[in-house]
Amino acid sequence: MNSVGRRRKNRNIDADHSKVCFKPCGIQASCLETVVIYEDEMEAVRLADFESLYQQESADMMQISRTTFSRLVESARKKIADALLNQKAINIQKRK
Repeated sequence: MNSVGRRRKNRNIDADHSKVCFKPCGIQASCLETVVIYEDEMEAVRLADFESLYQQESADMMQISRTTFSRLVESARKKIADALLNQKAINIQKRK
């Protein structure tokens, strides 16, 4: 049995965050591990941390559930912390 799961719901993303990357100073990009943050995760961090919105308000803006929004923020923050603490590059991409 091949279980695919539910189809991903379209998310309302205010700005195009793809094609953006960050890396530690003084280290060549080719020598770094990369952490991929997806565009919807970046938008969740922007709304929660930069805009200081409540989770329900942010979820409504992205047209997703509050629990999905919470998972996106948690995932993005973990990836950002990993990159900062372990000197990894951060690459923001669209989901395929």
